Amino acid sequence: MAVELNELRDGIDAVDKQILNLLAQRLALVEKVGEVKSEHGLPIYAPDREAAMLASRRVEAEKLGVPPQLIEDILRRTMRESYASEKDSGFKCLNPELRSVVIIGGHGQLGGLFARMFTLSGYQVKTLGSQDWHRADEILADAGLVVVTVPIHVTQSVIEKLGSLPSDCILCDLTSVKSAPLNAMLEVHRGPVIGLHPMFGPDVPSMAKQVIVYCDGRGEEQYQWLLKQFSIWGASLCQIDAQEHDHGMTLIQALRHFTSFAYGLHLSKENPNIDKLLQLSSPIYRLELAMVGRLFGQDPNLYGDIILASEENVAMIKRFHQCFGDALKILERQDKQQFVESFNQVSDWFGDYSQQFMDESQSLLKQANDSIHRG
Repeated sequence: MAVELNELRDGIDAVDKQILNLLAQRLALVEKVGEVKSEHGLPIYAPDREAAMLASRRVEAEKLGVPPQLIEDILRRTMRESYASEKDSGFKCLNPELRSVVIIGGHGQLGGLFARMFTLSGYQVKTLGSQDWHRADEILADAGLVVVTVPIHVTQSVIEKLGSLPSDCILCDLTSVKSAPLNAMLEVHRGPVIGLHPMFGPDVPSMAKQVIVYCDGRGEEQYQWLLKQFSIWGASLCQIDAQEHDHGMTLIQALRHFTSFAYGLHLSKENPNIDKLLQLSSPIYRLELAMVGRLFGQDPNLYGDIILASEENVAMIKRFHQCFGDALKILERQDKQQFVESFNQVSDWFGDYSQQFMDESQSLLKQANDSIHRG
């Protein structure tokens, strides 16, 4: 039995080596694709091409008796690596006549990411940090695009210092709050203005499929090239009104981060053995624990700024607290019927999204389970 098993394992090892060689060939082809896209100014992410290719491979896999989801999982993971490598080829510069791009806060992580992307696209990039303000007039004198990416609590005060920009310079910010910074930019600068919010962190391997929200300010025709440049980087653009954006962020960011903060705070006071929790965890709880723990591995000032950015955030969190209290009363009364009725009301509110989210979460949970090593 041992001899037979070893022979089979040797066969698997040989196939694995063939897979590695094929992956190496695929990545080499992707590198050439990146060069062609860079030359012609094509986006690194082409959703129609990706969808058609995956659909075709699923059909081919099924004919060969290979689970379609298996080949899709492999290809999606391979494509993620491909997008990251494609950016190394650089990007077509859509506005070669643009004067310098100045990143205010360019020494920070997000500012550094955008500085690299503009540099890869052939623009002259300058950074203006807190230690450089004595040279601000010199650095900003020939700016064609100024990007403000500083902590939320100092964003407006920094914008207020930008009253002497060239009249045709594009002024934008990367803040997760939009109404106040956008109004401040419109007030201080008479040229083109746009508010931006990258919905991702600085650790993304590429901008493929990442969302950049934008709020129109002034001179829309003068910054269309910038939006197209983001698309070439692979980003997906979402246009929205600044106030509507801020209301959405109250739920998407402030409330979510606060509930993670409160849950982590509670866990720390209960002081369970995290190793034991992980041993007992289902994939979904492990993923939940990872998302909470992830928050506490990052800058507390950043998340404090996001949560405390507006009174609307505090008001929303207070309403959540009231809702939590109402739900707790159901448990205190041991009122299962009311629990089921409330559950069904929420289920009806989600509607078809419940099944969509069930399907999406199943895929995520499978990936999370695959990465677990249990000794």
